[in-house]
Amino acid sequence: MQNTSLLANKALAAHNQLLETFGIPEWRNPLPPLDELVSTILSQNTNDLNRDRAYIALREKFSDWESVRDADTQDVIIAIRPAGLAEQKGPRIQTILQQITALQGELSLEFLRMYEPEEARHWLLQFKGVGPKTASIVMLFSLELPAFPVDTHIYRVTQRLGLTPQKMTPDQAHHHLAGLLPQETYYAAHLNFIRLGRTICLARRPKCTLCPLQNLCEYHKNNNPNQPVNP
Repeated sequence: MQNTSLLANKALAAHNQLLETFGIPEWRNPLPPLDELVSTILSQNTNDLNRDRAYIALREKFSDWESVRDADTQDVIIAIRPAGLAEQKGPRIQTILQQITALQGELSLEFLRMYEPEEARHWLLQFKGVGPKTASIVMLFSLELPAFPVDTHIYRVTQRLGLTPQKMTPDQAHHHLAGLLPQETYYAAHLNFIRLGRTICLARRPKCTLCPLQNLCEYHKNNNPNQPVNP
């Protein structure tokens, strides 16, 4: 396996090449951290469209998060059904809202902006249903704290590139990739790696001939042995 400095150079090269190909990505306007937390829980095991449909339905049904917290659980489940696994996600969201209220005396995560990144991550991870990906998304997109979320697309792309070891789990990859890339690249790298995974580096039939990272990719090298891969 390549040493860390070589991997870091490779990760940065991949990031820069994706910037040249896709440009600087723009996501939707950032949500408040509590909103982002709920939205990200809704996104688990579903796609962005279903997540957004469920989130909008939830906000239209209830006037504020206190109302969601205190509602009849069945009403929450019905509202978020488009996201799938509603019977699991509804009670989970309510429990987290109740726990935040008990810990903080109010329903807000704004105080986490003052925390050190690892302190904020640890605080978020205390809740059942909040894993490294969910915590990292809230940190990066709402709290402006350095974190590198790893979804299925990023995990697949970085595995094929050789940036993450084959035996490394997705949860382990968050810390690993954050250590390879400069913090100022996290936002763009996260979104561009996802875009690559969704449009080119597909799970079953990757479009390797269209990929801007052919020169860096171990998967491409192994399937095209006459084309060397740069370190």
